[in-house]
Amino acid sequence: MPEITNVAFVGGGSWARHHMRLILQQPQTSRIVAICEPDEAVYSQAAAEFTAFGVLPPPHLLDLDTLLSQADQRIDAVFIVTPHARHHDQVKRCLEAGLDVIVEKPMVITAEEAASLIETRDRTGRLLVVAFQGSLSPQIREAVRMIQGGRLGQVLNVSGVVWQDWKRHAGSWRTVPALSGGGFLFDTGAHMLNTVADLVGEDFADVSAWFDNRGLAVEVLGAIVARTKSGILVTINACGDTIPSCESDIRVFGTQGILRTGQWGERLDFQPAGRRRLQKVKVDPSLGVWEQFLKIRAGEISNSSPPEIGLRMARLWDAVRASAAQDGARVNVDTSQ
Repeated sequence: MPEITNVAFVGGGSWARHHMRLILQQPQTSRIVAICEPDEAVYSQAAAEFTAFGVLPPPHLLDLDTLLSQADQRIDAVFIVTPHARHHDQVKRCLEAGLDVIVEKPMVITAEEAASLIETRDRTGRLLVVAFQGSLSPQIREAVRMIQGGRLGQVLNVSGVVWQDWKRHAGSWRTVPALSGGGFLFDTGAHMLNTVADLVGEDFADVSAWFDNRGLAVEVLGAIVARTKSGILVTINACGDTIPSCESDIRVFGTQGILRTGQWGERLDFQPAGRRRLQKVKVDPSLGVWEQFLKIRAGEISNSSPPEIGLRMARLWDAVRASAAQDGARVNVDTSQ
């Protein structure tokens, strides 16, 4: 029997409950031992998930101080699923308490915060994984191997588009800048920013970007034109005000082939020189982010979504915001952090 990992949740909202349901289906490997959630009503919704599985709900902890006071007793890891602006401080404190951490995307709000978490990870020697389905998927990992192995020849262009009826979140914390750090492009679109950064495999050099808030306090539409350090040209188009849907598409164009995937790694197709159509690339089945975390923690696989991924994306986001604030002015990407 595998060793059971005791995990505490920080946050009990709808997406946290999604992860809880998946973990409850794996009682042979994982046990949720606490939920840290300040809102009693939100905790009650989370507790109902356990009742539905015939499991006694875990204790309700109101604050992180209480959770960390128990860290050396029965908690192995923490799953942080809270508003984006809270991630940095929560992750830092959990790492310093000796806990391994998996944190929902985006990892942090700024490159400065990302660099801080890398320093904390290195200083404490704990594990930090960012819950990006794309970077953790076998599709994106195989795509990166194909690109780095020269299957596409020289990569020239990358084009990504993501769309969703995201504006329906108006009024939630996702549309409050102080909590979210951004709108559609930094929420659902954070997967696009991260996966594109993962695929190109290098820092960006300069960026031009435009936002349209569509009446909200954060961006709902976004368009980005960017160039990497080696000269790869990148475009990203994000539409968060469309018909009910949530999909993405990424194309990588090289001198010897074309690759198609998605921001979550939802597909992988390849068209080499000499072939007339894209063909599906066979890879192992995708695992959920928690299953990946367990395998990384056990040393069975490498961490393909470390905080360095979060840093590269945060550098890009810092430049995107700066450019959009100047109506598309070209901004150099700061890689000093």
